[in-house]
Amino acid sequence: MTTEKLYQWVFGDVLFPQSEEYDEFRYKFLIALMLCGALLTAVFVAGEYSKLNRIQTPHMVSMQLFTLASFGLWALLRGRKHLFKPVGWAYELICLMEYTSALWLVPGDELRLLWFFTNIPGVFILLGQRAGWFITVLSVVWLAISNTLMPAPYSSNAMATASFGMIYMGVFFHAYGARSISYFTRMRDYNRRLEQLASHDMLTGVLNARAYYAACEQHISIASRTGQPYAVIFIDLDHFKSVNDKHGHAAGDAVLKATAICLQQSVRQSDALGRIGGEEFSVFLPNTASAGALQLAESLRRTVEELNPSIGERNLHITASIGVAASGDAPEEMHAIQQRADQAMYVAKKLGRNRVSAIDPGIQSKSISDAAMQDWR
Repeated sequence: MTTEKLYQWVFGDVLFPQSEEYDEFRYKFLIALMLCGALLTAVFVAGEYSKLNRIQTPHMVSMQLFTLASFGLWALLRGRKHLFKPVGWAYELICLMEYTSALWLVPGDELRLLWFFTNIPGVFILLGQRAGWFITVLSVVWLAISNTLMPAPYSSNAMATASFGMIYMGVFFHAYGARSISYFTRMRDYNRRLEQLASHDMLTGVLNARAYYAACEQHISIASRTGQPYAVIFIDLDHFKSVNDKHGHAAGDAVLKATAICLQQSVRQSDALGRIGGEEFSVFLPNTASAGALQLAESLRRTVEELNPSIGERNLHITASIGVAASGDAPEEMHAIQQRADQAMYVAKKLGRNRVSAIDPGIQSKSISDAAMQDWR
């Protein structure tokens, strides 16, 4: 068995996004802890059967039940990250029962108290600070009560040392856990901001060209497997150069921002919107046929025409020429369908601008004819 297959067998088919990196660590840590606990306990059981490490019979029953329960909880959690918290608490419960059984039924083991100590760090890491302090205080109180019921109790000095030691561990792992979570949160937020800067156009806030085309390729890959149609809308603002020449580049930037906002508000969350040139925007429409794409394109054209962004004391009237291309029967790469949408946009400009045009998917770029064009207005 390869390392990758072993890894998949242990943790199951479960995916964590980058923002859940800390949750992934806790999920894998809990599974590793349960398996290690079950295997180590199984070693103790084997020691009893081999008579190399004799254990009192009543506690043997507890150890066997703990081993079976640990394997059962692992099987339950494997591949089901949404069950992390209930499984974590269930495992903590059987751990406390196992430690209590050793405390009461194995008086010959003077170091059995250590199991309560090793339990505390795991609770702080896996279940959080409140749960950590709850188990720490519960362990101190439970040890004090149990010591009065044991046939061979620990001395008062030993119990005092154990109690203060547990409280010290609680303070230590509280501080460590708080610092770790704070560090992870900062790194996650930094990564999100870096990803935002790397994938989004700084002026308009929509996807930049690189991120847009990457998103389109993912959508096309999914559509190829499912057989769903898709379409591309290419939007170019008319006479944008004159806006910069007459009113300055600040006015041009304001127009681009206003256009991006209205486009974002008009498309679906499942659609991909990107700025792929100076005044050029493109929208990828998954699960959308030609008729739906043309209808949306016309709606976008009207929205841009009615925008009239304010520049100082003036309102600028802007329009857009829009090209539409829809997928055909055969799978099509992004550059091909984008090229057809681009060609359709230029047809819209030749026909007078401020309109929507489309190219039939069967027409090649070198043989564009007026009959193959659909003027939608």
